[in-house]
Amino acid sequence: MNKPKLSIVVISYNMTRELPRTLFTLRHPYQKNIDNNDIEILVVDNGSSEPAVISEDWHNVQYLNFQNPTHSPVAAINYGLARAKAELVGVMIDGARMASPNLLNYAILANKLNDRSVISSMAYHLGAEAQMQSVLKGYNQLEEDKLLASVPWQTDGYRLFDISVFAGSSSQGWFGATAESNALFMPTTLWHELGGFETKFQTPGGGLANLDTYLRATELPNSLYVKLIGEGTFHQIHGGIATNQRREDASGQIFAEEYQKIRNKPFKRPTREALLFGQVNPHHKKLLLESISKRFT
Repeated sequence: MNKPKLSIVVISYNMTRELPRTLFTLRHPYQKNIDNNDIEILVVDNGSSEPAVISEDWHNVQYLNFQNPTHSPVAAINYGLARAKAELVGVMIDGARMASPNLLNYAILANKLNDRSVISSMAYHLGAEAQMQSVLKGYNQLEEDKLLASVPWQTDGYRLFDISVFAGSSSQGWFGATAESNALFMPTTLWHELGGFETKFQTPGGGLANLDTYLRATELPNSLYVKLIGEGTFHQIHGGIATNQRREDASGQIFAEEYQKIRNKPFKRPTREALLFGQVNPHHKKLLLESISKRFT
């Protein structure tokens, strides 16, 4: 295999149901305008009790067992970043997030705009409302399986937009401030400059580590901050710490206190305006209109 154009670090923890779908959506033919030889997918397992089954035919997927797993994924992410071969690297802190069909293609194209491109993607939740609310009303893996079976997402991934809503981090819509990205792409040189993920974030799930990384990335000097429009990731329910559980050791207050201790200030969303890059189609109509309403009314 020649040197890939793009490496993707995907963190997995007990995702036997979700991870195969995620990986399917990161490969051709689901991913459009890109060849599998151009993509290196590094799955870093952070201590799963039951590893996910990866197809032997997926030659561009490496399954790496992180030898020192903790309940925070940040060290596992940095482990994956250190092994990425491409000059453009994406990080998905949550391996339960399916991708849209041109996510990787547009990330590569956006990277050509500037040698210091910080490329962000929007986040969505499968279901009729954000999963922090829907799980309290009975939304579960069985209901989600039925929902996914209701659209031909395997052959037309944009149908995922029909059955999704904005995640909390993207709640301001396409034209508002985004708190984090669950598929963040940057050149290797910028990941080094950033220092990867901050290992001081040790609360379950990493607390605000992903938000911290995103904020710091948008603040890199002389960088081009790009937000992909019409692409994104779709969260599958899996008992995730921040999205699908309520735990005393992983509350919003605990996350905020950890961030305050590490950064000596409260967390705030990035205020920098992004260059919007991408293309829209009819399956985006609902979210596009919602985004316009949020920004301009």
